[in-house]
Amino acid sequence: MPLYEYECIEDGEVIELLRPMKDADGPVEDPAGKGRTFKRRHSVFGVGGSPVGSTHVHTGGCCPCGKNAGSCGSMN
Repeated sequence: MPLYEYECIEDGEVIELLRPMKDADGPVEDPAGKGRTFKRRHSVFGVGGSPVGSTHVHTGGCCPCGKNAGSCGSMN
């Protein structure tokens, strides 16, 4: 099941819920029981990577950039 993020319209609190795709935009019950309204938002996540100026290194069968090793043009 996908993990979705929902933001409270009233105070900006963000919660995450595992829900079937068919229920992604359905109503969300306020976990605090305060009757607040939550709206699904685009998830934002961080991805570990190399700092600027460091070497691009392939590990295992694929590159950290998400492509198969050697297919991104990196020589490492």
